[in-house]
Amino acid sequence: MLTTTPFRHMTLADHLIGHVDQALNNIFCRQVSQRPYPADTCSDAPLSTEERRKAAGLMRVNHAGEMAAQALYQGQSITARDPSIRDQLRHASVEESDHLNWCRTRLDELGEKPSRLDPLWYVGSFALGVTAGIAGDRWNLGFLAETEHQVVRHLDSHLQDLPENDGRSRAIVTQMRTDELGHAKLAEDLGAATLPKAVNTVMGFTAKVMTSLAERI
Repeated sequence: MLTTTPFRHMTLADHLIGHVDQALNNIFCRQVSQRPYPADTCSDAPLSTEERRKAAGLMRVNHAGEMAAQALYQGQSITARDPSIRDQLRHASVEESDHLNWCRTRLDELGEKPSRLDPLWYVGSFALGVTAGIAGDRWNLGFLAETEHQVVRHLDSHLQDLPENDGRSRAIVTQMRTDELGHAKLAEDLGAATLPKAVNTVMGFTAKVMTSLAERI
């Protein structure tokens, strides 16, 4: 009888191929959401041309942010030392994947496309995630917590700027905000370090550059 020996150990090349495959899937392919689409509970109210343009620009920014979040979590999970932290990062990544899909779906509904700079956001955020993980788990978690708090503030501004009658976009952003706040709390509960103010400032400036470009390109 023919028998086979289970493959127990993945090589470095296997890991690299897996991460490249995940990156390409996130950037170029539509994925299946694990949770219901928040906008399904809202009617599709008519929007003026200007309101549709405004909503599309903001949802394009959110899609770019979720593209960056996918890469960030992927990079952080690679270099996390504690297996439990690595598992938590991967779980959070699943929720971020839902956000990515929801934003893409809403862009489709608005007749718009994601940012053409998405590959750039992905590569840059992946490098940041790897760097944060190399610094150690507490700094890794600290970077995650600060990132999520900045995202929550960013989503709060979107809830103010979105057209009042665009309930579908608002439902998506509201659920995203709830999830992101949960990710920040989780990181803090796991022992996140407090980042120096200079790092927070640089992170905030980088986010402003990304959002400004993603809204238009």
